[in-house]
Formats: sequence, structure tokens, C-alpha cells
Amino acid sequence: MKSFVLNDFIVERDDRRCIRCQVCVRQCSFEVHRYDAELDQVLADEEKCVGCQRCATFCPTHALTIRSSPREFRANANWRPELLMDIKRQAESGGVLLTGMGNDKPFRVYFDHLLLNASQVTNPSLDPLREPMEVRTYLGAKPARLRYENGRITGDMPPQIQLETPIMFSAMSYGAITYNAQLALMQAAQELGTLCNTGEGGWHPDFRKFRDHVTVQVASGRFGIDQDYLNQAAMVEIKIGQGAKPGIGGHLPGEKVTPLVARTRMIPAGTDAISPAPQHDIYSIEDLSALIYALKEATGYEKPVAVKIAAVHNAAAIASGIVRAGADVVVIDGVRGGTGAAPKAIRDHVGIPAELALAAVDRRLRQEGIRNRASLVVAGGIRCSADVFKALALGADAVYIGTAALVAMGCTLCQQCYTGKCAWGITSARPDLAKRLNPDIATRRVVNLVRAWTREIKEMLGGMGINAVESLRENRLQLRAVGLEDWEMDVLGVKGAGM
Repeated sequence: MKSFVLNDFIVERDDRRCIRCQVCVRQCSFEVHRYDAELDQVLADEEKCVGCQRCATFCPTHALTIRSSPREFRANANWRPELLMDIKRQAESGGVLLTGMGNDKPFRVYFDHLLLNASQVTNPSLDPLREPMEVRTYLGAKPARLRYENGRITGDMPPQIQLETPIMFSAMSYGAITYNAQLALMQAAQELGTLCNTGEGGWHPDFRKFRDHVTVQVASGRFGIDQDYLNQAAMVEIKIGQGAKPGIGGHLPGEKVTPLVARTRMIPAGTDAISPAPQHDIYSIEDLSALIYALKEATGYEKPVAVKIAAVHNAAAIASGIVRAGADVVVIDGVRGGTGAAPKAIRDHVGIPAELALAAVDRRLRQEGIRNRASLVVAGGIRCSADVFKALALGADAVYIGTAALVAMGCTLCQQCYTGKCAWGITSARPDLAKRLNPDIATRRVVNLVRAWTREIKEMLGGMGINAVESLRENRLQLRAVGLEDWEMDVLGVKGAGM
């Protein structure tokens, strides 16, 4: 059957610059480039190109340009070229279209429509270079009242996680990302004084030394879970849903389940790692509460237990139930959350933006007087320090970043994670590709990113005349909306600019 699917990208090679070194042939994991010795030319199979830009980056003479194919069809606002190509692909394959990374549709990014306040004469700004700025925060339930005796806090304090920055690394499992990529994230978490999440794929024994900076997941597949898995971690997270695919389970294709991944997940090598849509012991808030307290019992009530949900329209009610069920942390993952593999239809059309869900959850918990009983963490589309800052002002205690950390390592969002052919060695299944990522260099790049964001957060705090993130949390008076409808500002709990 002849394929009717047009190329996504055009490979342009400047023959005046090309020296036939074949670096592009060796660097391309999708076998786009090939050298023809008879012609003494490097040729390109453009239909294989995914736009990862690896070849262009490493070309020593800058002879390559990779650009999007224009695909000039007759203009039709209803039948966009992307839809036409999706139909043609499914007509040829008969299967579900898979994709990686997060939602790339032009939905409104609410962070971009929120502007920050600044101090002026009557409330002067602070200088973060000369005055202490506190970005440390704590995750865990807080007591309703504090008692002081002899200058010290007394009474039982629920377990707390101390974060030196309100930025953590979100759940990306071993197998979905490579050994080196996960090692880099855990090393970065340790250096930064924050947490890295193992994801639902178990916890490699080599990484147990980072236990004070690791959150482990309890997901529906229950991969790799045992008593040590729970007790050696700093925090335990029950995964109910994720932003990239709310309402469905996880799927790691069999080609990515290498012997080492299989051993970590406790499943046979080469088999698909399927996580069911529901956790089959959770069909009510009461069931969730039973699991929360079972995990607390298993860990001696020494670790916070978090529950992660996808951002959906009734997230506020769900979060209220989760807090009342005994969770110490509620994680909200928005529609732009990344993933290694998801059905394209689910990623693009299910869920709501994290900003709206976060604001609704924070408001509901405060109205019910239970906000102190759990911390809020938001994930899904955090792209810069300003997004972090605005998330804190909307009510979050901390944020998770995933895609941004991978981009720091070299990712270019080609959305081919599920193939196992990642040219940058981040989500690769092949050992020859995986070794392209130097974990120490990747660690340094990620640490640099988070430290830069943290410095920028301090600058923004100083500009507001605030010296601690604790004073920023849910301080929506510091936010003003531009270009939003009244109902959107109502959900976010912010006023329009100039008001």
C-alpha cells in the first residue's frame, strides 16, 4: 500500500559546506541520513525525519537545515492539515496514534495572561542581592494550632519535607527515561535540596543512595513496590491520574522494557508494562483512605503521603475528599503535562489547564477550612520561573517540572519518546543511544536551570517587597489579569489589570 502521508520535515543540505564526514549518518537514530559511496553523497529519507535537530546540531560545518514541511492543501479551517494526516496514518495502520510529551494545541496558557505586581514608593522593593530572600518551603500537613513552651514549638508535628527551592522533578520512570537521565535528575535533586520522583516504574537499586531526595510512586501497576521501596524514600505518592492522559492507565511499550528495566519493574523483559486505568483496590474515597493509612502504617507514620490526580473539571471536590481521606500532599497535573507515551486523542482533548484546577482546589480547601491539612503541588506545563511564581501566588506550595528538565538535558520535543529512538539519549531504549547522555553533564545543566529560576524568583519577590515564598502563597492580590473573560478571572480569583 502506497503511503499517502506527507513528510513532516524537509532536510536541506548545503552541498558547498558538506564534507561527507557522515556525522549526520551516525547521529540520526531514525536513519534519515545515508551515505552513497558510489555517488559520494549523503542522502536523506525525509519521510523518516522527526525534527529532533540532532544532525543539525552536530554537523561540524553547519551544512544542514531541518524545517517544517509547508503541506499546502486547499485552505479549510475545519479540516486542518494535522487532521488530514492523522486520518491518513490511521487509514494505513488501523491503530491508535501514539505521541510523547505534552499537549501542543493552542489552548489559552493562563500564566501568560497574568501579570505580577511591583512595589513602589509606599511599599519599597527589596534588594535580593543584599537582603535575605527565603525560598525554602515545607511539604506536609500543618497543625491547626501551635503551642509554644519555653520558646519552642511543642506537640506532635506531622512529617514534613524540607525543600530548599519550591521546584521538584516530576514523575518520569526508569524505562520511560534512561538510566542516565534518571540518575542526572536524582543527582540534581540532591545538590539542589529538593525531590525527584521515581515515577511508576520502580526504583533502581543504584539510586537508593539518594533516598533523602526521592519520592516513590504507588501506581495502578504496582511495579517494583516492596517494603524497602516505601521505607527508603522521603515521600510516597499514590498516582491516581496524570495530566497527559486523565482517566486511562500507563503504557511502556515492550521494546523499551530492557532486562534492567524489567528487573526494576519486576516484570518479564520485552513485555508491555501496562498500568490499569483504575487502581483495583480504589473505587471510593474510603478505599483511597484505606490505602493512604496502609502506606502510613508501612512507613511508621514517618513520611508524608501524597496523592496525584489529573486536572479535571471536578478536581476541587476530588481534592477535598483526598485531604479528608488523610493525604498530606495533593498533586494536580494539568492538561499540558508531558508523558513518554499517550494516545494522541487523549493527550490533546482530555483534561483542563493546571492553573484553573489549582485555583479552584486552593479556594475549595480554604472555604472548607482544611487547607492546612495538605500541601498543594502543581504540575503540567511549567516553562519558566515566572510560571513557578504565578503558580505559588495561585495557591501552590511547590511545583513539579518534567519537560523543562529534559529540555535542559538536550530534548527538542520531537514527541517520539515512545519509539525508544531518542537521538539525545534521554528516552532511548537502545544502549548505543542511551550512552549519548552524560549524566554528570546533564546534572550540571539541570542544576544550572533550577538555580537560575530560583534566583529569578528571588528577584521577583524583591520586586514585590516580599522576602519569603511563604508570603507569596495564595497572595492573588499580587496578580492581575490581561485579556481574560470574567468567568476565567472568577475561577482564578484574580482582578483585571488596572483594578
